[in-house]
Amino acid sequence: MNMKHTTGNITLIERFGPRILLVSTMLITCLIFARSAFSADSETKLWAALKAGDHVALLRHALAPGTGDPPEFQLGLCATQRNLSDGGRDQAIQIGNRFRENGIQAVSLFSSQWCRCMETAELLKLGPVEELAMLNSFFQHYERREPQTRRLLEWLGAQNLDRPILLVTHQVNITALTGVYPDSGELVIVYRSDTGEFSVVGSIETR
Repeated sequence: MNMKHTTGNITLIERFGPRILLVSTMLITCLIFARSAFSADSETKLWAALKAGDHVALLRHALAPGTGDPPEFQLGLCATQRNLSDGGRDQAIQIGNRFRENGIQAVSLFSSQWCRCMETAELLKLGPVEELAMLNSFFQHYERREPQTRRLLEWLGAQNLDRPILLVTHQVNITALTGVYPDSGELVIVYRSDTGEFSVVGSIETR
């Protein structure tokens, strides 16, 4: 396994208030990035951080060849969507094994409603999967990027992080939230401080 390290802060402006600061065209307007509040220089430390509480893992779904979705896409009908390959299914199983090998037997598990995300989440075998529409792709509807990412950030700010939370979603969603462009099956680990700041502490590649 390779481990890529990225740092940055995501700060709530007036904690869930209406005033938003735009930093760059690469980031959603409700976020700003600065120096990380947490430093992790190895994959081992990233797994330890996730177990320690106050952390969230964002997982881009496993390998699903292609880009976007077919024109006939329908939510809930997997035959109309871009789905996991056999290699992607094997990758998802191995990601679940990586969690268990690092002492995480179960997580609070949320997924985009897209079939490739739900299948990834289910193959992890880390607990029941709860659909979360805020994790749905906006690749073909970029007008949803800002409001959807803002809602997700506010939702994360209200969660109890005593137990690790794992969000299975899409590249565009993870990039909008963190500035990180993850590969298929890559985990991005985020720390939430007591003051409402979210820091990207690193990422773990799984292929």
